[in-house]
Amino acid sequence: MTSLGAGIQVKDRPPLMKIPYNRDNLPKQLFINNELVDSKNPKKLEVRNPKDNSVLAADVALAGEADVDAAVDAAAAAFKTWRKTHPNVRRDCMLKLADLIEVNCDALAELTRISLGAPFSSFGSFEIGVCCEALRYFAGWTDKFPGEAYPQEDGFMKIVRNEPLGVTCGVIPWNGPLANSTMKAGPALATGNVFILKPSEKTPFSALALGPLIKEAGFPPGVFQILTGDGSTGALLANHMKVNKISFTGSTATGRRIQECAARSNLKRVTLELGGKSPAVVFDDCDFDNAVNWCANAITANTGQVCFAASRVYVQEGIYDRFVKAYKAAMEERAKGVGDPDEQTTTIGPLVDQGQFERVSGFLERGRSQGTLLTGGGRIGDKGWFVQPTVFENVAEDSEICKEEVFGPVAILNKFKTEEEIVAKANDTHYGLMAGVFTENITKALRVASDLESGMVGINAISMAFLTAPFGGSKTSGIGRENAIDALRMFTEKKTVFINMTKQ
Repeated sequence: MTSLGAGIQVKDRPPLMKIPYNRDNLPKQLFINNELVDSKNPKKLEVRNPKDNSVLAADVALAGEADVDAAVDAAAAAFKTWRKTHPNVRRDCMLKLADLIEVNCDALAELTRISLGAPFSSFGSFEIGVCCEALRYFAGWTDKFPGEAYPQEDGFMKIVRNEPLGVTCGVIPWNGPLANSTMKAGPALATGNVFILKPSEKTPFSALALGPLIKEAGFPPGVFQILTGDGSTGALLANHMKVNKISFTGSTATGRRIQECAARSNLKRVTLELGGKSPAVVFDDCDFDNAVNWCANAITANTGQVCFAASRVYVQEGIYDRFVKAYKAAMEERAKGVGDPDEQTTTIGPLVDQGQFERVSGFLERGRSQGTLLTGGGRIGDKGWFVQPTVFENVAEDSEICKEEVFGPVAILNKFKTEEEIVAKANDTHYGLMAGVFTENITKALRVASDLESGMVGINAISMAFLTAPFGGSKTSGIGRENAIDALRMFTEKKTVFINMTKQ
């Protein structure tokens, strides 16, 4: 027994379950109806370690049509009771899952690290923290998501209910397999939906390892399931007539295809969190060191494989030359942290796989003719997918490296003169996810923030997201919002109930 003071005694909880998985015992099965099962599809996924391109597994389940149908049918059956389950029960399942994930932090981080290459010191521990906090945050909403009521002076009392959609899915990217999982599952489960998680084929292990923890947390069969697969699996979910919602994070091109599938099928609801080409606008009157640090960190975190990375840095002419020197030095300092993600001293790992390495390398090669190489620009070593943090200076605004998302540690650095000029340049993109304004003049900061066409704008900061505030972009950076109460709205449908209050 443990005392909480004032004479209150509570029973000590039993030790929480530890998963058996590690790099020598990888999770490879689907998690359907609270059971680990082999896929009926004979095709399998091959997963490699990006630090040396060695094969981690060549037999990871790839969910086909029969597997998807089995999961959707189990989810549809579970929805009948889960939607009516007391909010406190849903809350407690989510809180226990968060505790289980926290207890298994090291093992789960290793499963991400070996397939993503993200060092635990700089990313792994952070991602596990976001994963757990997302579950805890949304668990707190289970009995606090209010509806609406409207006056009855016209003779009718109107009540608006927020009702769950039913079978929902999260199709998540490889650059944050655990954090993205619970940022989507959290609001879905809290509002009474059932949820199917489809992790990326590049980083499936940590998500698959959640299966036994979901069951241990007390979720009924069919409520929270996991299907690994590639784009074909995602297409099956997006086209499925019994799936009512897809929440997708990934490329704009894939987001378009998911929206097309949703339209062709049952007009399922879609949330899309897509790409970015985020501008950092640095004015002469900024806190200089703060601006340099944020801009350098925001393009090297997770090896630049972040949708809201600060990939376009614009600096006002009065401090430009000084900024160039400091930014170059900061990027070269961070380059010293590139290395084996298994080493504690490593802060920047490799790109996720050969395909991503070839894509980024292509940008690096072509970028030499589109601007002046300030630092970086090449491969590190001859094994694995390591690249140097890179900056191109004096880049034409219509060039490829200024317009297109690289998704690697590659930034452009350009000069500007006036506020009007930089607002026009910052907005001259089809993306609109994140922006940053660096100035000590709060009036100017708020004015420019208002003028920037972006779903999120940081003042004296950039490239951040909060569970307590909506996250998402404008233009081709996405549709809808994640996090905060907005995420709950994305997983519910409003129903108006009206009552005739006139005398009979």
